[in-house]
Amino acid sequence: MKVVFDDAQKLHDPKFFLSSGAGKPNPEQPRRADILLEAALRAGLERVVPDDYGLTPVAAVHTPEYLQFLKGIYERWMRIGEASEEVIPNIHPDRRDGAYPASAVGQVGYHVADTAAPIGRETWTSALRSAHSAVHAAELVLNGEGSAYALCRPPGHHAFRDLAGGFCFLNNAAIATQHLRRRYERVAIIDVDLHHGNGTQGIFYDRADVLTVSIHAHPERFYPFFWGYADERGKGPGLGYNLNLPLPRKTGDEGFLRALDCGLDRVAAFAPDAVVIALGLDPSEADPLAGLAVTTRGFAEIAARLASLALPTVIIQEGGYICPPLGDNLQSFLQRFRFVHRVS
Repeated sequence: MKVVFDDAQKLHDPKFFLSSGAGKPNPEQPRRADILLEAALRAGLERVVPDDYGLTPVAAVHTPEYLQFLKGIYERWMRIGEASEEVIPNIHPDRRDGAYPASAVGQVGYHVADTAAPIGRETWTSALRSAHSAVHAAELVLNGEGSAYALCRPPGHHAFRDLAGGFCFLNNAAIATQHLRRRYERVAIIDVDLHHGNGTQGIFYDRADVLTVSIHAHPERFYPFFWGYADERGKGPGLGYNLNLPLPRKTGDEGFLRALDCGLDRVAAFAPDAVVIALGLDPSEADPLAGLAVTTRGFAEIAARLASLALPTVIIQEGGYICPPLGDNLQSFLQRFRFVHRVS
């Protein structure tokens, strides 16, 4: 099994972050990638650097308007006389079906959902290489490998087609899924991050070829607040192809695994040809975002149940922030997944 990662993904180094209105260090730090890469190597994975896939697989998911914005907004922002050192929104529209402003400030408000996704000089480079890691992992699976792990950093599952947020700019899981659709008729995404994968849900919400399942802390009192409820089932052709399994705060291994079993029942009923796992390690009992209480052993059991699907699988790294067991949690997951996973 291979781990796909490019050192350019560490160039993005966000500083700005607000929590309950108070400024704090941004937890989505480059050092996360070092910790996770070391853990993947300890788990026996072989590192490969992704090829350059250009914009084609990214543009299959995100709008051209949004990609043009992401690529150019930092330079435009720097031309504003007294602008902040990172691109930060200070206005958000109350609708997204009206006029599109020419102003950089207005476009930032339109395309960035919150203050947790500051855009710096190297953000576009890192985000694009993160997406290329996801595509490369999908390519490995398309070319016959049973599974591959994309160490995507920055993460992606809060990014919509034309909206960044929650540390995310390009939706790596969605990009990998769309790439897999070149061969596989039906793909299931299983998101086990602490937070609801609202961007992923939004991208596939009206589609019947992709099943989205998300297990996460209940959003009534937790980010992303406005998405992730159990009654969100999809719309149009996608009605019945989205499953949210929100959990009470501090849910531990037993409750998480019970929800995962429910999600896997739905996946089995969908009968996919391949699976994308949006792997968050932030459900950890030690994660600084403190939402759920999964143990290192719990991550191994999550991996075993996902591996038991016995399907071609792309694992996409999402959250999981710096804390003592971060690397151990990933190593536990990957080792158990490799031990159990056999493509039937």
